[in-house]
Amino acid sequence: MNISDQRLDDFLQTIGLDEPPMVALFCDDEPTNGFSPKPQLLPSREMEAQGQADLGQVFANFSCAMGHIWRARKKRLPAWFSAERFGCLGAAFWLGFQKPQLESIIHYVSTGAQGMESEHYCASPDELRRIFNYVDPRPVPSKYLVFKPFELLSEADKPVLVCFFARPEAMAGLHQLATFVSNDPEVVASPWSAGCGSLVAWPLHYLAKGQERAVLGGWDPSARKFYKTDELSFTVSPAMFEGMVELYEQSFLKKHAWRGSLQKIARSKKAWNEA
Repeated sequence: MNISDQRLDDFLQTIGLDEPPMVALFCDDEPTNGFSPKPQLLPSREMEAQGQADLGQVFANFSCAMGHIWRARKKRLPAWFSAERFGCLGAAFWLGFQKPQLESIIHYVSTGAQGMESEHYCASPDELRRIFNYVDPRPVPSKYLVFKPFELLSEADKPVLVCFFARPEAMAGLHQLATFVSNDPEVVASPWSAGCGSLVAWPLHYLAKGQERAVLGGWDPSARKFYKTDELSFTVSPAMFEGMVELYEQSFLKKHAWRGSLQKIARSKKAWNEA
């Protein structure tokens, strides 16, 4: 992406963000530093049907993808995932390393099975299968899916998504700016998913259908501990991101209404000791 550091800094300052976005990209070279789940065997639906899936071991090694991304955000380092480094079976599906999802997880996330604790995030296993089939996460086309702070991008990197994290005041600017650059009043979507699904599966789902959508996420209660208080995610394509940075000076962000929002953003930072 051809965006200078100064241009990005000006954009972020105007919209009230101190944290540059993270970018998602596919690659075959493992990052040399950063954060990643421990390697382990990813069980398949076939292994599950044959009684060969050691789910106890997988759950014992559980680590949330959003936790690794949280640490990467804090330390400004990469977080990366693969079919061996998936962290949890939910992330393995939502990030694009496993399809179809295991029946055990479908029951766990919905209404459970005999003797199984469940999360009750969906009304029934059948309804959850229908949702999973509809989302149909894009398979990762390389060995690794990497989330990298924007400032660490190299000329060789080819981002597929740009992910912001913001509280509602700054998020309002991102939300409204997405419509300003697209002229689409429905350009922002906020579908149900795990936290990591909002960053990857849903944005790529819309792009595969030829739809330019910004995805507002971070609603997953199981992953909320890896967000700041009141914080949400906002994921866009590189094309939309470049349009936002190119056109923001022509938008409401330079008008009187936004000055009031900036005052609220300043009060919010002060309240959370981030001023």
